[in-house]
Amino acid sequence: MSKSISRNLLIIGAFAAAIFLLAVLPGARAQKPAGRPFDIVILHGHIIDGTGSPWYAADVGIRNGRIAAIGDLASAPAKRTIDATGMVVTPGFIDMLGQSELTILVDPRLPSKIYQGITTEITGEGDSVAPLDAHIIAENRDEYAHLKIQPTWRNFRGYFARLQKQGMGINLGTYIGATSVRRMVLGEADRAPTPAELDRMKALVAQGMQQGTLGLSTALEYAPAPYASTNELIALARVAGQYGGIYATHMRNEGSGVFTALDETIRIAREAHVSVEIFHLKVAGVHQWGEMPKLVASIDAARKAGVDLAADTYAYTAWENNLSAFVPPWAHVGGEDKMLARLKDPSTRARIRKDMLTPSTAWDNEWQEIPGPDAVLVTAVQNPALRPLQGMRLSEIAKKWNEDPMDALFDLLIKDDAYTYVAVFGMSEPDVELALRQPWVSIDNDASGTSPYGILGQEHPHPRAYGTFPRILRKYVRQQNLFSLPEAIRKFTALPAAREHLTDRGVLKKGMWADVDVFNPATIHDVATYDDPNQLSVGMEYVLVNGVPVISQGKMTGALPGKVLYGPGYRPKPGNE
Repeated sequence: MSKSISRNLLIIGAFAAAIFLLAVLPGARAQKPAGRPFDIVILHGHIIDGTGSPWYAADVGIRNGRIAAIGDLASAPAKRTIDATGMVVTPGFIDMLGQSELTILVDPRLPSKIYQGITTEITGEGDSVAPLDAHIIAENRDEYAHLKIQPTWRNFRGYFARLQKQGMGINLGTYIGATSVRRMVLGEADRAPTPAELDRMKALVAQGMQQGTLGLSTALEYAPAPYASTNELIALARVAGQYGGIYATHMRNEGSGVFTALDETIRIAREAHVSVEIFHLKVAGVHQWGEMPKLVASIDAARKAGVDLAADTYAYTAWENNLSAFVPPWAHVGGEDKMLARLKDPSTRARIRKDMLTPSTAWDNEWQEIPGPDAVLVTAVQNPALRPLQGMRLSEIAKKWNEDPMDALFDLLIKDDAYTYVAVFGMSEPDVELALRQPWVSIDNDASGTSPYGILGQEHPHPRAYGTFPRILRKYVRQQNLFSLPEAIRKFTALPAAREHLTDRGVLKKGMWADVDVFNPATIHDVATYDDPNQLSVGMEYVLVNGVPVISQGKMTGALPGKVLYGPGYRPKPGNE
């Protein structure tokens, strides 16, 4: 062997020995600079990232409200650590229809939402929080009075400014409602807009999109929305689509006319060139039970043909709406005062009764959809004298008042100035489960954020207000194995984020906003029931909104780190407003 080769071998051996010593001797390894500490590190959790993928073990580092790192961060410097041993770490849940646009002004913490793990809500079903004028404010007077709030805004920019000034416990985005747009131009009239009026309506949609709304929504069961033609809706939805927004709809009929209503929805999607979200997918009414497979097949066929159509559900067998929804649309013309006058007039009241007793596909006749008056549960009233009726069934109220159930319904509307809200038991469990299982179905609460305390705690809401998301984890994932936990989390997070084009939320990934839930999937559960609904769900150990805990160690912190979520057409500077 040559001297040069021997010398090279000695050098290599010495180098290897040095590397070995650095690796094994205490203090021998060179220390990297500590770097900037994380604000929070979540340690030892099982990550379910929202994509539907199985869990994996990792830590999550959060800095400046965003996810800064995912990996082995056990030795990383951090201002605060959260031990997630035995728990899953998921994206914060997104409520695809939340209804909290006014209650967030009463209690901005929204306890009923955050205890479910909800960090983002989408709202604005047909009748949105803006735009407003004197007529709409007058029509909504009972709602404002009930919540003791003053509508100081007139457009979305003003409403969002009020939210940002007061602070909010969750993120919130909203649609502009076609009903609100119609009321701004046509009031409560049952007629088509003139070309000039339609142009004004389209301009209002454009303004709403520029001010940050996520798209156009409709609630076509509730007057004056049924007075709008399909062509009117196409024209308005096309404007939303041009700004990158979607069209979200409570379809014109969810009962005997549901398939015709779906055809209309698909037509709007095609002709307006817009993506569509169907609110709270259901087949309503005892005569329609078992029709969900056909409805799912129709939606699948439309999707296969290229229509971007998806839906959401709250997975209960009772819906909730205003008791006045039982009254046919023609009786609502002119607004609530006119409707109440018609209920007080014997001949017109008789005509309303006859229409409700007559099966029809021309309107969503809820009286024909329920098995009986026992299926109607009063959830909220405005008149303090009627508060003892909250939690009672219509059949019980009729007996109490010695009246026919339909007369009791009419008289309750009169006595409560048409404010009354009810839960209506009109769906079958197999239909609910089939809808929930579809890969294109996300989750909504379809209920305002509320609280067991204060003004909001005086109501008797649908239990979905407190329990939807934990109930799905308990009932449909843990007990019935309807689908896997990662699939449930996908339905709660990445799927709705994608529908709403929220590109920086809904998935646990570096750079995304740190909306994060930490909970034990074996114990999380809902507590609210129809008889006793004002009960917070149990099991969320930590809920972070934009990197700030709103729940810590199972308790509400009172922090208000939520943000307004602006749509794709948002223009920060006022234009022609």
